[in-house]
Amino acid sequence: MRGFLVAGNWKMNGRNAVNEQLAGEIIAGMPHSDSVELLICPPYPYLASMAAKVDGTALALGAQNLSEFESGAHTGEIAPGMLLDVGCKYVIVGHSERRAMYGESNECVARKFAAASKAGLQPILCVGETLEDREAGRTEKVIESQLGAVLELVGIETFATAVLAYEPVWAIGTGKTASPDQAQDVHKHIRSILAAQDDNIASQVRILYGGSVNGSNADGLFAMTDIDGGLIGGASLKSADFLAIAAAAASQG
Repeated sequence: MRGFLVAGNWKMNGRNAVNEQLAGEIIAGMPHSDSVELLICPPYPYLASMAAKVDGTALALGAQNLSEFESGAHTGEIAPGMLLDVGCKYVIVGHSERRAMYGESNECVARKFAAASKAGLQPILCVGETLEDREAGRTEKVIESQLGAVLELVGIETFATAVLAYEPVWAIGTGKTASPDQAQDVHKHIRSILAAQDDNIASQVRILYGGSVNGSNADGLFAMTDIDGGLIGGASLKSADFLAIAAAAASQG
């Protein structure tokens, strides 16, 4: 049983008082389910305060990005060990915004994935196609290229302690969502890529869907065989919305 992971990516949002209230409401309203794990990923400056907030609770903490380097002269970067030191369990790697806005290549993402795993963090590897790619029928090739770069660098064994997230770029923050069947098709393809190297690891890896998930569409998405939760953007900034998605996951457990 893989279980579900519902991860909130707060992106570049939040202030101390707002974060305290949001995290508190999530903790208070979390479903009591062994099959659902909840995670919040605040901006870097708030990781320490949120680590104190979630301490002793079932709410997990993660970061939105990391450096591929362990330490040294890399002004403005955050090392994997620093994230672990402040209480992070997870880190998002290769989010589409990092790829598109900050030029992170498949190879760069693979190095960050490797650094996260080496440090003892669980990377959440994001893959996904643009609208242009989908309309041109290139979805599977894009996924294979993004995932292949990581597999080539670290090998299939590293995925035993990793999470994947399929985020169609055309559905992020647009209000558009892949249909449950569309999402399932890609999730199944992702799992088949891993299964070609190790069927056992492939069967255990959680694959999240990210792309305008909300309380209304979460049930249909989470009912799909290969969808194991969500990487949630905007809806993670309102406790009622985030908890509705968590409840949808719990109803499938």
